[in-house]
Amino acid sequence: MTSYAEPAAGAKKLGLVIDLDTCVGCHACAVNCKEWNSGGHSAPMTDLDPYGANADGVWFNRIHTFEAGEGPDSRTVHFPKSCLHCEKPACVEVCPTGASYKREEDGIVLVNADTCIGCKLCSWACPYGAREFDADEGVMKKCTLCIDRIYNENLAPEERVPACVSTCPASARHFGDLGDPQSDVSKLVEARGGYALMPEMGYAPVNRYLPPRAGKKAVGCTGAEAELAKPAETAGLHPLLRWMDKVLSR
Repeated sequence: MTSYAEPAAGAKKLGLVIDLDTCVGCHACAVNCKEWNSGGHSAPMTDLDPYGANADGVWFNRIHTFEAGEGPDSRTVHFPKSCLHCEKPACVEVCPTGASYKREEDGIVLVNADTCIGCKLCSWACPYGAREFDADEGVMKKCTLCIDRIYNENLAPEERVPACVSTCPASARHFGDLGDPQSDVSKLVEARGGYALMPEMGYAPVNRYLPPRAGKKAVGCTGAEAELAKPAETAGLHPLLRWMDKVLSR
């Protein structure tokens, strides 16, 4: 079993910040992710019977849509989910061949397809359901933060972001170094009260979710909507993320 030391001060931790306040659930991020990675680091992105009754395949980014609350107090919540590139990834700890690993230089968690045996232990260990089994290739696959894009010097600097970030029409997805407190993403998390998903699990996910902005609600709204619009508490999860935690842990 792999053990992890606390990351060194100033260590780079590349990750995503996802704004639940502005995500509209359009799935553009998932589609562009699929398109880019069909020829990228973890290609191919297998599709089995895509237009049939038993469609299956590999998607690194999935968007779940839920109804929170009941009646006039309810709201629709779009919740994008992909690998969170944990600082202490359970998937890496349980991998019997070392195929799942975490890069020291930027904190990205990857899978070496040449040594992966498709045992699925990593998918069972991941509490976020972020692993994908490619039944056609017989190996596990996952979000790579588009490493073949973010380090591609043939692209303009502003284009060196994950495909999902580049295509989001609502600018709900942000990318950067969450290990640098002065980075744009770190400042955004600080300003908006961004949260890690299920921190009590102890895996220290790098990605952060931003709750609804304080006071963003219709005039006269009450109940669940008003509760979700309150500023994030300093202790514990924002009500929206507490609700998401319950959904994802079922």
